[in-house]
Amino acid sequence: MQTTYNLYGIKNCDTIKKARRWLEEHQIDYRFHDYRADGLDDALLQRLIDSLGWEALLNTRGTTWRKLSDEQKAAATNEAGAKALMLTQPAIIKRPVLECGNEMLLGFSAESYQQFTGGESRTYKD
Repeated sequence: MQTTYNLYGIKNCDTIKKARRWLEEHQIDYRFHDYRADGLDDALLQRLIDSLGWEALLNTRGTTWRKLSDEQKAAATNEAGAKALMLTQPAIIKRPVLECGNEMLLGFSAESYQQFTGGESRTYKD
């Protein structure tokens, strides 16, 4: 039985590059979804929020957050406001998100990926 992994993020993100390299080195098949190139719709973002929580997804430590106006930051203090901001500024979403079935993992570390994938070895296809 083939396990399907989806990796969500932005192609030029250094952490995404590390996650992709790890998956490829461990021969784990995955589909990459780039928020910028492939889009981010309401349904996908709501799935991420339902699984991980809007607070965890909202990256308040990155460049995108620092460039926001005080009004934009103030509007992102609840789920609805944060979701609206993430839909218009997908680079503000913490990444990567690795999904398998109904399970999601936010962020990257070799240890967490090893545990999440169960050390599976799959054929990688880009």
